Amino acid sequence: MNATTSTGKWIGAAGLAAIVALAGDGRPVQGQEGFRFKTGVELINVTATVTDRSGRFASGLRKEDFVIYEDDKPVEITHFNAERTPVSLGIVVDTSGSMAGEKMEAARAAIFNFLQALPDPQDEFFMYRFSADPELVHDWTPNREALTRSFARVRAAGGTAMYDAVADAVPMAQGGQNRKKAIVIISDGNDTNSRLSARDVRQMVRETEVLVYAIGIDGAGESTIFNRPSPPVMRPPSPIPFPLPGRGGGPRGLPFPIPGQGNPRGGGGGITRGNAGGDDRVNVMALREMTDDSGGRTELVRDPRDLDPATAGIADELSKQYYIGYPSPGHRDGRWHDIRVELRDRSLKVRARRGYVATP
Repeated sequence: MNATTSTGKWIGAAGLAAIVALAGDGRPVQGQEGFRFKTGVELINVTATVTDRSGRFASGLRKEDFVIYEDDKPVEITHFNAERTPVSLGIVVDTSGSMAGEKMEAARAAIFNFLQALPDPQDEFFMYRFSADPELVHDWTPNREALTRSFARVRAAGGTAMYDAVADAVPMAQGGQNRKKAIVIISDGNDTNSRLSARDVRQMVRETEVLVYAIGIDGAGESTIFNRPSPPVMRPPSPIPFPLPGRGGGPRGLPFPIPGQGNPRGGGGGITRGNAGGDDRVNVMALREMTDDSGGRTELVRDPRDLDPATAGIADELSKQYYIGYPSPGHRDGRWHDIRVELRDRSLKVRARRGYVATP
């Protein structure tokens, strides 16, 4: 099992970072190191998104409304929270040549609005960009304006190393100080330069508790955002602060071991499912391979202007999720264990992480 220190430093290689501690009177106490029972029993943490038949978020649910199974066996829910919790979030943006012009301007405006829609002062953020290589644009900060100014200096050019960028961002997000951890990927193209593949990244995500969201811009594809009964209302883009001199960010690293050999010639390991003829269109299947196990999702938009309602929907979702925890069975067998979350009200739909890797 793993945890993070009070400084956010990564410990271990699996994704069971939120641990619960009980006080002498039996009440749960949350510190920077998450949650741990006094007896040393660790928790499996699940973030659940619940919607009704019209696609609206279902609020007011209680612990008794949820049922959780691990490997098809019911488990006891011991921790539950329906309140908005702070998030440690990374933004991973495609800045390859195909994003130049309208797409980049739309991405700047959408990210600015997205950050403003997450107002908790305890929220913290970082940003990666990727073209032919990933680059850390700005390290952890609660300062939304600083992040926006750093991104305003970025220009679009070069190839697409999306998988490598996500592989850098996932462990960084896992090291965030808040219990809820997430990344949001924005891209308009198929990976052409990564050493790793979508399957490699999927395995890394499975070893963390990071929620992974992706927005793909595909002018020739079918949009998913407006297929919802109640899409987010589009807000007018806010002006981007004037860029300041200098550069943000810091050195990039890959604290995770590389789970696969990838493709030394680039191209993300040759995964091109979902692309007609393996062209440069966004690879929707690869995005879903990275997002769906985590409890996040992939959104597809046809017009760059739709980035704003897409990111607004993710911000809204991050603010309305349920936290559920149950004692770890203590497998420590290095295997994947399925998690299934159900609701007693069958008219509601729930999306949550699909399992975890029980690292020895």
